Amino acid sequence: MTRSGIAGPDRRRRLAAAGIGNFMEWFDFAIYGFFATAIGSNFFPSSSPTASLLSTLAVYGVAFLMRPVGGFVIGAIGDRRGRRFALMLSVVLMGLATALIALLPSYAAIGVTAPALLVLLRCVQGFSAGGEWTGSAAFLVESAPSNRRGVTAAVIPMTAALAVTVGACSALLIQSTVAPEDIVVWEWRIPFLAAFPLTLVGLYLRVRLEDTEVFQELKARGDISDAPIRAVGRSGGRNVAISFALSAITVLGFYYIATYVTTFLTVTVTMDRSTALVVVAVGALSYAALCPVMGALSDRVGRRPLSLLGGAGLAVSAVPAFLLMATGVPVVAVLGLVLFGIFEAMHNSTTTVMLVELFPAHMRSTGSAIGYNLGAALVAGPGPLIAAALAAAGAGAGLPALYIAGVALVCTIVLWRVLPETRWRDIGLTEQDARPAAVADAPATP
Repeated sequence: MTRSGIAGPDRRRRLAAAGIGNFMEWFDFAIYGFFATAIGSNFFPSSSPTASLLSTLAVYGVAFLMRPVGGFVIGAIGDRRGRRFALMLSVVLMGLATALIALLPSYAAIGVTAPALLVLLRCVQGFSAGGEWTGSAAFLVESAPSNRRGVTAAVIPMTAALAVTVGACSALLIQSTVAPEDIVVWEWRIPFLAAFPLTLVGLYLRVRLEDTEVFQELKARGDISDAPIRAVGRSGGRNVAISFALSAITVLGFYYIATYVTTFLTVTVTMDRSTALVVVAVGALSYAALCPVMGALSDRVGRRPLSLLGGAGLAVSAVPAFLLMATGVPVVAVLGLVLFGIFEAMHNSTTTVMLVELFPAHMRSTGSAIGYNLGAALVAGPGPLIAAALAAAGAGAGLPALYIAGVALVCTIVLWRVLPETRWRDIGLTEQDARPAAVADAPATP
């Protein structure tokens, strides 16, 4: 990719297409967390509200188990059929699954079939999400000027945070205008139904775009890999491991913001739910504003120092941030969430661009999706459930933050030893990409 990248108008269309689709993906995930209590009452009725909530959060984590599968499948599709085709597939799957959740009968109506169908649809959402984040990142970064790749990639975490903000505002609006019993019965379904028109908008924008120049050149030269998963397994293992460590911190931190903080404020701190939603909305909006700042900073100082600082900062600040939130004072709680968000923005913005820069073009979509989603599934997916269980243990308000602090500490130590600086890497075609696919995918000889 040249230093100039794609021309202005087309670049803006690409930013809009990737950003809106990504917004829709994470809006769907966020509202599940905001309405976890109502969903638990409908699909996991129990005499214990805590048990019902934990069951709902467990289903939230189940979706993450499908993310590596989605990463393998949709990532490989991105390397074989194109970045744009993979993004169209992910946005359709996510939108349809979310809309169908809104239409599911409750446990009282159809018994155990209801939670079984919810699990199935959550798995479809997880499968879709497995290709969305890294696919959007590859699509945008391959189209960006070489000196603006960081700030361009920051659109992905920024729109995800905006989705959390809008999700919190939607939950606040519904709670402020509807009786609590009606929320449990049917009003929680409204934001899920909004997925369908958002899906159509995202699909329309993505259909109208051409694929990236990098992929078009791969295709024109006949250098598209027939077996990108095999190619990753043969020569991309180290970078998959690096992506795993980056993802473990990034995704876990983001889902603390997107899902668990609301539960923490309402259940553990016993803050009024409306106030808690305002705190989360303001904190997520502040985090969204920080993402492009950190992305631009990484274009100036490099990815590695900012990523390591973000991981170390989360390890050190997570417990103090949660102690600030535990005061129950709204302004102080926002400060705690902003403190957490500063270091999460550092790490998330740099991770998003490095996922693209770490891999050569012919295996980029597959390699980044595999590493990213394995970290998301194995480490981040159980995060909200583990945090809620720690909080239920009742051994201090800062206890739920120990999980993210521990993960950030361990992964940052590992990354300090192995993470390369990728800022000036050429992400266009390399000699390895230019080999004929039949040769590139042949077994390596001693």
